[in-house]
Amino acid sequence: MSAARKRVAVVGTGTMGSQAAWRLAARGAEVVGYDRFAPGHDRSAAGGETRVFRSVQTHDGRYVPLVRHADALWKQLQAETGRELRRLTGALVMGPADDPEMRTVMDGIAEHGLDHEVIDAEAMAKRFPQFRVDDGDLVVLDSHAGFVRPELTVQTAARRAEELGARIRRYTPVREVTPIAGGGVEIRTDTDTERFDAAVVTPGPWVGDLLPDLPWEVSVYRAISAWFLPHQDHPADAERPAFIRRGDIPFYGIPSPDGLAVKLGLPQAHHKPVDDPNRLNRTVAPEELETFTMAVRRHLPGLNPDPVRLSVFMEGYTDSTRPLVGPLPGCDDIVLLAGFSGQGFKLSPAMGDIAADLALEGRTSQPIDFITTNGRTAA
Repeated sequence: MSAARKRVAVVGTGTMGSQAAWRLAARGAEVVGYDRFAPGHDRSAAGGETRVFRSVQTHDGRYVPLVRHADALWKQLQAETGRELRRLTGALVMGPADDPEMRTVMDGIAEHGLDHEVIDAEAMAKRFPQFRVDDGDLVVLDSHAGFVRPELTVQTAARRAEELGARIRRYTPVREVTPIAGGGVEIRTDTDTERFDAAVVTPGPWVGDLLPDLPWEVSVYRAISAWFLPHQDHPADAERPAFIRRGDIPFYGIPSPDGLAVKLGLPQAHHKPVDDPNRLNRTVAPEELETFTMAVRRHLPGLNPDPVRLSVFMEGYTDSTRPLVGPLPGCDDIVLLAGFSGQGFKLSPAMGDIAADLALEGRTSQPIDFITTNGRTAA
């Protein structure tokens, strides 16, 4: 059977799976997607209206080429569907100049020639008065950055896949993904079993449930997003970039698309572990807001420190914070995408394309050596 006619299952049609379904269908595969809910649901990671898209990287400069590949595919998906899935507003990356992640930012800019500005304290006060920086801070404006719309993106990618011939089985949890002797994969649900040439498995926080024998651990954490209102409206022509803050109170933020509020999130160290992804606690206790309040009072003086909205999501983390991308050990017909550690949404079109490469061709030309499952021991 030719690669273009392969029958491929996509298990989970969320952040990564919806993109994989689109890329597979675009390349002529017969695609069947499975989701325990439906594309765009808010029960795992793909929620909160906005996620940061950025070209500069704070954790590892090796992601830059993958972001560039994703950038081209963001443009393509928007062109094919006519939906505004991403808006480039710029993004500020701020923190102590000697912070290791700020050094990673500058090293990546130099290595890859990324479009940016370094903004001094005087210019910050005039141009971005909504932020308060500390003495010794480095502030970098990532020019090719902004935000993406997660729920809209997932639904749009899934719908585009369906327009190209994919079939998505909504509200159909997958119970087992089993290699078949001699090649192929069997997908079992509560109602039936189907056979495929290959499967792309993107189960998000349910990876441990679906693949209990996975040789790498993906820990699930409960992430909180909080929305804050400004004390007064910003001028209509004011710049409102997304932003990331490193240092002793790290956080990130995205102005709402309607201009009324600012969404804030915290890194993994502030997340609580989730024992059972089927029983997520969505109630936020007052003490869980203390770090948000400190961040607003110290660095965002124009915001009211009392949030007007809270949402809870789940994210999967590996020990290294590097995702698992590639075949399951001993079965090249099962391609895994998991454990993106809160960093995956900007990369999702590229990850979907890479999954299509691996499922259809068994290889990819994209630089994934540092995140591949091939030959990997530690998570």
